[in-house]
Amino acid sequence: MSERTRLVPAGERKHETTQTAGMTRDEAVRTATMWAGTATTTGHTFSGWHHHGEYESVIFVQQGRVRLEFGAAGRDVLEASPGDTLYVAPGEIHREGNPGDETSVIIVVRGGKGEIVVNVPGPASS
Repeated sequence: MSERTRLVPAGERKHETTQTAGMTRDEAVRTATMWAGTATTTGHTFSGWHHHGEYESVIFVQQGRVRLEFGAAGRDVLEASPGDTLYVAPGEIHREGNPGDETSVIIVVRGGKGEIVVNVPGPASS
């Protein structure tokens, strides 16, 4: 076993990407089969369309609101508030963001393998 039990202090999280202006993603832990971190999103900011390959994701909303758009033409919508948890299935094309004025903070844990983020031009049409 190559992984070891450890503490990751808040100041040692790694900035993951800056692909979406207004979103800050911080990686806390990454192993061959798991990713965990946080995302902070300013109001009225959304990611581009993407999926997480073979990873499944659990998203806990700590602060603010989160809107998840997915499904055919992106018409399926879930809105989550503090204390809510979202589940995103492997390969689900989606985008997420903050539809409110208050900054949102989410805690994300992903389990799987392969490419962790695959950007796509838009949602599936059917």
